[in-house]
Amino acid sequence: MKGILDGASLQPMVGIVLGSGLGKLADKIENPVTIPYKDIPGFPVSTAIGHKGNFIAGTLGGKTVIAMQGRIHYYEGYDMDSVVLPIRMMKVLGIKYLFVSNAAGGVNRDFHTGDLMIITDHINMLPNPLIGPNLEEFGPRFPDMTRPYDPALVELAVKVAGRMGIPVRKGVYLGCTGPTYETPHEYKFYRVIGSDAVGMSTVPEVIVARHSDIPVFGMSVITDVAHDDMEDDYVTDGFEIVKQADIAATKMSALFEGIIKEL
Repeated sequence: MKGILDGASLQPMVGIVLGSGLGKLADKIENPVTIPYKDIPGFPVSTAIGHKGNFIAGTLGGKTVIAMQGRIHYYEGYDMDSVVLPIRMMKVLGIKYLFVSNAAGGVNRDFHTGDLMIITDHINMLPNPLIGPNLEEFGPRFPDMTRPYDPALVELAVKVAGRMGIPVRKGVYLGCTGPTYETPHEYKFYRVIGSDAVGMSTVPEVIVARHSDIPVFGMSVITDVAHDDMEDDYVTDGFEIVKQADIAATKMSALFEGIIKEL
């Protein structure tokens, strides 16, 4: 893939990971070079709903970016090395920032479907991707995780969102293995331990980025409410979640572009 990008004279400054139903941002990338995952030797292929499975390289907000139009999930049966391979690949390509997004259930009772949540911290319920021999060329054996989401990028996002009139919330994201959605009492437990939103991704990517000393900005689109007192006939529907993410993706795309303009 590096050879393809070199041929296109692209040096990405920002890597972007687009979650379920959030691939719309890729449509805003100018002069795009599209690289399907299946065309990269040895690269895992995304099978999840709402994940197209392409790298899109080009210009966004006046900066060169490379976006993952669909991520790799642990629940798809891949090992953690495969899940985080794209992040390490983007590190080798030279990215200076990583932007991650996801569709998430709103555990916080004040959240509503369609809300945008800036991630300020996370709780990891997935296997840690750094287990095993340390890759010294990327980072130290015991990386600091005091500030997994860069405070300066969070502050910039709040400023840009305010200027654009886009309401945002802040909160803690909890990453689970999936692929099942959580039970009502699991949602209650996650709320009690301090999470505001829950999903099945993102955290391993952030851990590997921080291991490589890449500043991270994260955002969740709240696509459903994840509470423990739902109506008797309530069902969590994956297709409805992707639909809600697609609706909110326009706001998120505008915000990402606005933030990247100011980097």
